[in-house]
Amino acid sequence: MANFSSVIIPIAIILFFLLMSAIKIFREYERGVVFRLGRVIKTKGPGLVLIIPIIDKVVRVSLRTIVMDIPSQDVITKDNVSVKVDAVLYFRVIDPAKAIVEVEDFLFATSQLAQTTLRSILGMAEFDELLSAREKINQELQVIIDHHTDPWGIKVALVEVKHVDLPQEMQRAMAKQAEAERERRAKVIHAQGEFQASQKLRDAANVIADHPMAMQLRFLQTLTEVAAEKNSTLVFPVPIDLFRPFFEKQTKKKK
Repeated sequence: MANFSSVIIPIAIILFFLLMSAIKIFREYERGVVFRLGRVIKTKGPGLVLIIPIIDKVVRVSLRTIVMDIPSQDVITKDNVSVKVDAVLYFRVIDPAKAIVEVEDFLFATSQLAQTTLRSILGMAEFDELLSAREKINQELQVIIDHHTDPWGIKVALVEVKHVDLPQEMQRAMAKQAEAERERRAKVIHAQGEFQASQKLRDAANVIADHPMAMQLRFLQTLTEVAAEKNSTLVFPVPIDLFRPFFEKQTKKKK
C-alpha cells in the first residue's frame, strides 16, 4: 500500500501540473498564437483556452496600441541644414500570427524601420518645409512605414515629429532674421501712419482754405487747451480778422 501511494502521488502531481499548463487565460486585448509541433495552427483568445501540453506552445501578443519613441536622429535637409529630429510612433498588431512568424522581433524591426524612414524623408525636405509643413511630413511618414509593416501584420496609426533641435548658429541666424522682419513691419506701419496723417492734413488745409475763420477758431481752441494745462498768464495778439465784422458794421452805421 505504501509503495502504491508513493507511485500515485508523483503521478498525480505531474498530471496536475500538466493540466495547469494546458489551461491558458487571455485578457480581452491579448491573443495567443498556438504552435503545434512547430507549426502555427490558429490564433486563440480572449478568455479560457485549452492546449495540449508539451505538444503545443503559445506566444502571447498584445493588440493594444503601442506608443514608441523614435530616438533623436541626425538629419541633413535638402538645403544642407543639419538638425536633430525625434518623433513618436503609434501602431498596433492586427494579425498576431504574421507579427510572430514574418519577423523575428516586430517591436525592434518597427523601431529600426521608423528611424531609417525618418532620416530618409526629412533628408528630402527643405528646412523651411520641415518647420511649416510638418503635418504633410507626418502623413508621408505614416504612409511609408505602414506600407512596409503591413506584411508583418502591423497597422501604423500615426507618426508625429516631436522636436526639431537646431544648431546654435542656425538659431542665431533665425533670431536675426526674425528681428529684421519685425523692424521691416514696424517701418511699414510707421510709413503707412505718416501717409494717412499727411492725407488728413491735406484735407484740413483744404477746409481752412475754403473757410478762413476756421483757422482763427482753431487758434482760440489751442490757446484754451494750453491755458488749461499750465496755470499761467498768456499774452497773445488777437487776430484782426476776429474784429473785422464789427468794423464793417460800424462803417455801415456811419454811412
